[in-house]
Amino acid sequence: MLGAEMFFETLIHEGVDVVFGLPGGYVLKVYDVMRQYEDRITHVLARHEQAATHMADGYARVSGKPGVVLCTSGPAATNTVTGIATAQMDSSPIVIFTGQVPTQYLGSDAFQEADHIGITMPCTKHNYLVRKTADLPRIMLEAFHIATTGRPSPVLVDMPKDVLIGEDQLNIPKDINIRGYKPKIKGDAAKIKKAVGMIQKAKRPMVFCGGGVVCSNAHKELRKFIKRYQIPVCSTLMGLGVVDPADPLYVNFLGMHGSYAANMTVHESDLVISIGARFDDRATGGKFDEFAPNAKIIHIDIDPATIDKNITVHCDIIGDAKEVLNQLMKAMPSKLKLDRKPWFSQIKEWQAKHPLLPNKHKKNKISTTCTIDTLSKMTNGDAIICSDVGQHQMWLAQFYKFKQPRKWINSGGLGTMGFGFPAAMGAKFAAPNEQVIAVCGDGSFQMNFQELATAVENKMDLKIVLFNNNHHGMVRQWQTMFFDSNYASSKFGVLPDFKMLAESFGATGLRATKPEHVEATLKEGLNTEGVVLMEIVTDPEEMVYPMITPGGAMNDMILQPVDVA
Repeated sequence: MLGAEMFFETLIHEGVDVVFGLPGGYVLKVYDVMRQYEDRITHVLARHEQAATHMADGYARVSGKPGVVLCTSGPAATNTVTGIATAQMDSSPIVIFTGQVPTQYLGSDAFQEADHIGITMPCTKHNYLVRKTADLPRIMLEAFHIATTGRPSPVLVDMPKDVLIGEDQLNIPKDINIRGYKPKIKGDAAKIKKAVGMIQKAKRPMVFCGGGVVCSNAHKELRKFIKRYQIPVCSTLMGLGVVDPADPLYVNFLGMHGSYAANMTVHESDLVISIGARFDDRATGGKFDEFAPNAKIIHIDIDPATIDKNITVHCDIIGDAKEVLNQLMKAMPSKLKLDRKPWFSQIKEWQAKHPLLPNKHKKNKISTTCTIDTLSKMTNGDAIICSDVGQHQMWLAQFYKFKQPRKWINSGGLGTMGFGFPAAMGAKFAAPNEQVIAVCGDGSFQMNFQELATAVENKMDLKIVLFNNNHHGMVRQWQTMFFDSNYASSKFGVLPDFKMLAESFGATGLRATKPEHVEATLKEGLNTEGVVLMEIVTDPEEMVYPMITPGGAMNDMILQPVDVA
């Protein structure tokens, strides 16, 4: 069998049903044999390799299955790097297959040769250079295994042309056993016992939950845990949807643009139970030595590298979030005397003092926060929302009420502009019967709008809400607050007519320019079949509050414009 045929046979063995990619010289044999597998694997022809990688990422985050990318060598492979780094930062399992020059030309600076292994080593969990056709199936299986076990992450497989056109016996291994790679699933019994003791003693405990709970599919266990032991919970940006916002135990989203109540809950707690979160600077404020100064910290994470990396903890439990939560609940006494009333009373006081409320529309000026609040109510918080990066991303985290995990898809760790729209396409392939909405800024959308062609070509029922404030909004906000309103290069001198742009690709274009147009535009757009772009022209002066001062502690928040002075 040809190596190119082995490639598809192994994908089918792994249950892969969709591949995102572009053809090119060194993978042409793969595309040549693809027609033999068209009834079992869908190939989505993207217009740019970065976008293809974001599509695979969106697919993986919604489905929980690995997303697959296929492209050729050199510039095609290097185009995927931003998407790979995005997935790596947010623990998304994607497998990237790149073509490569024939093995005899490796290192010779052949046409479209690049060191894919060296370039991607810092942003992949592992990568492979296949040197023999017979090894391809085994390496592919190992790649999928590594990408989806332990902390989910990208893996790259580099495939030289001679491997793909070569012939050998197909041998798909029954078992994968990688020496030295054994992710720890169960928490250490002694650490579980120690954590139980800390929870029993705490008067002001709180759960600090992150994206690891989503990766582990542990949201049901977490909801059971907090209800049983009456522990309030705050969510990182990546953990939204793990707990229903209507749950009385849910405080809010925390971090740089998190709520006053959530940040104060962390700061004043006496026990932080971190589950699947890595204590990055955007979640903690960045002043690590002043994080939760009166609290003991329990850190539950499957990745040992996250322990004591930013915050020194008092009890670390390495293991899968779902497994560890079950272990904790089994080890805890069935009955506990809990007096949480003073703690919950204090949290309610913080919530009442500085509630998170959307801004109202001004005369002839549309408020983005009010629009997002309207979108949340119109969709009942049930849509899959794929966000780009910037102000609208933070406002979505604040005002869209995500009821379930895997409904909120955004670039949290890397902050990749241009992510939202292609990720939404991948999400739609993962969940074709669900409502998927890409929410983009005018700056971010311009980075990958060519994928309108891909969406229309695939007859996708996909909606785009595009906020146009004629600026890189978050850049403008920082320039307003910290650079004496010197708006250097943050305002766009020229923007496309986004409505006409959508129509030029065969999509439907709509536009709202006044507050009274917003609800009708959203309603029409959400109820129109096919690819629909809804441009919402918004007020560029609207800014995101609260905001932890850069490098500040969690109680050091700017709550309104006057606080900047």
